[in-house]
Amino acid sequence: MVDNYTSLNKTVLALIGEKKFKQLQDILTNMLPADIAVLFSELPEQSQPLVFRLLPKDLAADTFVEMDSDLQHLLIQGFSDTELQEVVSELYIDDAAALIEEMPANVVKRILRQADPETRRQINEILKYPEDSAGSIMTTEFVSLRAQMSITDAINRIRRKGFDSETINACYVTDDGRRLIGVVSIRTIILADENDRIEDVMNRYVVSVRTTEDQETVVNIFAKYDLTVLPVVDGEGRLVGIVTVDDALDVLQEETTEDFEKMAAITPTDRPYLKKSVLEIWRSRIPWLLLLMISATFTGMIISHFEDALKTYVLLTAYIPMLMDTGGNSGSQASVTIIRGLSLNELEFRDLFRVVWKEFQVAILAGVTLAVFNFIKLIVVDQVSLLLALVICLTLMLTVFVAKLAGCTLPMLAQKAGFDPAVMASPFITTIVDALSLLIYFRIATVLLGL
Repeated sequence: MVDNYTSLNKTVLALIGEKKFKQLQDILTNMLPADIAVLFSELPEQSQPLVFRLLPKDLAADTFVEMDSDLQHLLIQGFSDTELQEVVSELYIDDAAALIEEMPANVVKRILRQADPETRRQINEILKYPEDSAGSIMTTEFVSLRAQMSITDAINRIRRKGFDSETINACYVTDDGRRLIGVVSIRTIILADENDRIEDVMNRYVVSVRTTEDQETVVNIFAKYDLTVLPVVDGEGRLVGIVTVDDALDVLQEETTEDFEKMAAITPTDRPYLKKSVLEIWRSRIPWLLLLMISATFTGMIISHFEDALKTYVLLTAYIPMLMDTGGNSGSQASVTIIRGLSLNELEFRDLFRVVWKEFQVAILAGVTLAVFNFIKLIVVDQVSLLLALVICLTLMLTVFVAKLAGCTLPMLAQKAGFDPAVMASPFITTIVDALSLLIYFRIATVLLGL
């Protein structure tokens, strides 16, 4: 695929150099918007506005939506007011609102100036909803029907309104107060008798979300019910918009990326890696590194506190890395599993005791297994004393138990407190378990070895 884009890029540059714009236009019009957007990202900046102007109006708008915000900003700067108006007029309302959220204030003012009054009103309606809510990602362009409509009237309405709607696969039925009362698919309408009424063929059970619902919940509903479109209602049950599956997939990608970054102790950003400057990457990472470094000093303090014990029994030092690593790995396994379960709504806070009980059993099995194998290795390979082997293996079992307990409870407690459970992933769990494993190690060593 990369080779194909490279070859295409060379062809496009050659056609630009030879001023064969009609031939270039023919190539572009036979490509999908997402592929054209990738092609644009590979073109020199000075060529991008020229190539964009070759695209037909509809294709230009669809391609524009697929581009990253930096490229959109660059093109807008080169647009005349007429060109900007043409692009904005072809965008669906949710895409226009998303564009405005990404642009600097001066660009936003220019975009809104080129939008017609109704479009501005709809954009502002979406922008007033909380960030990352269902209202912020919905579109207000949809086809609604009335229950008393005949099939013929419904088809005529779809024909009139369908061109300006993002999808007509599902048409939602509302009452006189615009409250959502049903849904009917375009397939059902086409196959129904023309004398039937919408209320005769519609499904009265409709899955919907409130405008304030978190966008991650919206994605989970799409997955749970295998939907392609989801209606959005206000606090009184009135239909105000729809979320389509393409927007849900964008949210899924954003949320997954954000979780990965949080789990790796990185401040999430929306910009692609290659678009970030070194300073941006540094700023996203350094606060967490500083916090983890400071918290890790507790490990050093524990070792310093037991310095005399280590001098007396120097061999204890050799097994510290193994105990800390095993504890960190055990905690990370539990935390990642629980975080994933929370993100998929498979787990809730009320499941805390069931989770703890299950992880307790896993910890016993894992701890005993590791301790047995380690005991054999200590006696046969390392040839340490029986008492020292006992200290290490007991510490190993207790460390695994504590790590599993911390790994399963902290993400759930974090979510209950209103934080993203992803922050309680590997780096934090490892730091906490490191300190606890040392305390357990030295306490057992003090008791059994008489230090």
